[in-house]
Amino acid sequence: MRKVLEVGVLLSSERSLPRLLEKILSCAMELARCDAGTLYLLDGDALRFKIMRNDTMGVRQGGDGRDPELPPVPMEPGNVCALALLEERTIRIADVYNCPDHDFSGPRRYDAQTGYRTQSMLVVPMRSREGKRLGVIQLLNAMDEDGQVCAFSEEMVLVLESIASQAAITILNVRYLKQVRSLLDSFVELTSRAIDERTPYNVAHSRRMAACGGAFWDCLAERTGDRERFSRERKEELRMSTLLHDIGKMTTPLEVMDKAERLSPLQKEALRARLEKIGLLARIARLEGRMSDTEEAETARRLKEAGAFIEEISRAGFLTDEKLAGLEELRPLAYIDADGREQPWLTGEELEMLSIRKGTLSAEERRVMEDHVTVTDKLLEPLDFPEELSHVRPWAAAHHELLDGRGYPNHLKGEEIPLEVRVLTILDIFDAMVADDRPYKRGMAPEKALSILKNRAEKDGDLDAGLVNLFIESGCWQAFYNKREERTHEA
Repeated sequence: MRKVLEVGVLLSSERSLPRLLEKILSCAMELARCDAGTLYLLDGDALRFKIMRNDTMGVRQGGDGRDPELPPVPMEPGNVCALALLEERTIRIADVYNCPDHDFSGPRRYDAQTGYRTQSMLVVPMRSREGKRLGVIQLLNAMDEDGQVCAFSEEMVLVLESIASQAAITILNVRYLKQVRSLLDSFVELTSRAIDERTPYNVAHSRRMAACGGAFWDCLAERTGDRERFSRERKEELRMSTLLHDIGKMTTPLEVMDKAERLSPLQKEALRARLEKIGLLARIARLEGRMSDTEEAETARRLKEAGAFIEEISRAGFLTDEKLAGLEELRPLAYIDADGREQPWLTGEELEMLSIRKGTLSAEERRVMEDHVTVTDKLLEPLDFPEELSHVRPWAAAHHELLDGRGYPNHLKGEEIPLEVRVLTILDIFDAMVADDRPYKRGMAPEKALSILKNRAEKDGDLDAGLVNLFIESGCWQAFYNKREERTHEA
């Protein structure tokens, strides 16, 4: 009884199905003091081999995630293991060679090939509380105190049926956990795809980061030798945090996310119409004698140059001092409208947007964009993550924090930022630089992006220098980014 209770505790602590099945068979063999055993699970209309043990023959198959390479047993009454499950009863046989009731051609072939002698057999079905058929435990050759093969005792039948009952419950629980986890993973993957594909300028961003991050995490584990710190469980938390880090962008307006130029499409159209209007007014003035042919031609030339210049700086990733100075030269330009009032070529709002030094977003638009991390935190807050994924929410919401405190939303500094978040930040910045699906820039070559990461870590101090160096040295990014066509960034 003590051993049965110990088995119950042992089984309830295992979450890996292959290891659980191995423990079930090992415990059953130990309790029954037998030489060999097989555990089958029902799969459709057949029983599939999952674990095989034979101490005399030194056979140990299954338990490592790979099933024994044997054909499945059809669910037909002629097969004793199938019959036990079909009729939901334990079958006890003293000597399979002297039992005409069942087909033992399989054990006989095995014995002929290996020289083993199958004698006593005990077949115990595994069923759920609701009567769902799960599988079979088949034990061979019980041993007496002298080590001789004997029949399985009647008392042992009840013991093993108890073990089979516990095993069935545990198998179902492990399967349910796996199904729930699989559902969670599918939901996270679906959400990640929805975020990335909401706009054509962000396709596969999170998934690229997750794949590259997993490879980098493995490199960290190998380089440091700290398998506990860089465990598989922490790696999974990082992966899920990466896939969900931009979930807050679900609420970011597309006109901000997709803003490829400093001027919005409406602003560009209004400006284009205005410049065309100025040209028409100049032509009317010439026809009415208020402007010479030379003056009209000069106006047309300046309008053409201004239009081309505005188009150029509206698309530029970065504006030099020279470009900003050229923009200032357009500020005083004005024309007289049809009502005789003086009007500027460029409105104050247009000049303000065109004067953005880097990127395409105004200060207000950037605030809206940056708010996605706060929204990420809010969206993930109601989710009841299991303990092993308890860091997903805080890590995902902190991926824009920087070591020098200039990040957002909480301006964390130094050791306040977990190592996993530092990794996530490096991945996010690197992908943003090399990605060729952003509206405001062309993707740069990976080597240049790595150089910028290194410069930020060593000179600016906002990234973890040790992690950046390991990221560069690991080369883990090559499989995901180095196959792209080499590009140069306008900056």
